[in-house]
Amino acid sequence: MSGVESVNAADTATAGAGIAVSGVVHQYRPPRGRPVLALDNITFEVKDREFVAVLGPSGCGKSTLLYLIGGFMPLQGGSIVVNGRTVAAPGPDRGIVFQNFALFPWKTVKQNVLYGLEKQGLPKDERLQRAQHYIDMVELAGFEDNFPSQLSGGMKQRVAIARTLATQPNTLLMDEPFGALDAQTRTIMQEELLAIWQRSPMTVLFITHDVREAVLLADRVAVMTARPGRIKDIIDTRLPRAPIHDLMRMPEYIDKVEYIWGLVKEEAIAAGAGGRA
Repeated sequence: MSGVESVNAADTATAGAGIAVSGVVHQYRPPRGRPVLALDNITFEVKDREFVAVLGPSGCGKSTLLYLIGGFMPLQGGSIVVNGRTVAAPGPDRGIVFQNFALFPWKTVKQNVLYGLEKQGLPKDERLQRAQHYIDMVELAGFEDNFPSQLSGGMKQRVAIARTLATQPNTLLMDEPFGALDAQTRTIMQEELLAIWQRSPMTVLFITHDVREAVLLADRVAVMTARPGRIKDIIDTRLPRAPIHDLMRMPEYIDKVEYIWGLVKEEAIAAGAGGRA
């Protein structure tokens, strides 16, 4: 098991790819009451085309970290560099997939996937061709004219993934994307995501509360502490390429799940006791 891997953001910026988070601090300031320190000196990196999952107890700042990397929240302290550029706002180099799908209910599957391409100003023929390519990739051919209300939860998430991938971002940010799905659909979507990533490798930061999911999908898993969120440890979780059901029977998988669950359990207990000073 490896310890925390720190990185100088400027060094990764020079490399020109991946994600470098250095000394990031974030504090929530409610209208009433005292400020709440959500993130404290977060430092880690995600290498180019690496898949990193982030685990931690509820309220540790996992989603806050992802939104900061996405540029959806102002950075209060530290630095974030993605693909060689300091993050100051959302950008087309970073695609994000949310847990609640975030589809336009009045648009069809194809119209939802076309949305980002229209924003990019691509020629119509190219937009249509690319949208169909990613609809086919997530196995939704034949459902192009369906509306979200006519789709299952798993199909909605496939649309959300296709919409994000169609803009061809260098970096994919995923905020518990399978958290609202039933167990069977979740396993299918995990397999689909791995297959897509292996065909079209990109840098992935994946937020989850599921230790087993993190170990199955990621090259490395970062475990965060109870609030204020810090990086407790980063563990190498690379496993041989195999179907998910085969991976789950491997001793290496079981050992990594047990070890990481122990780290997360410590922090969940600390969170229940009021967090860390």
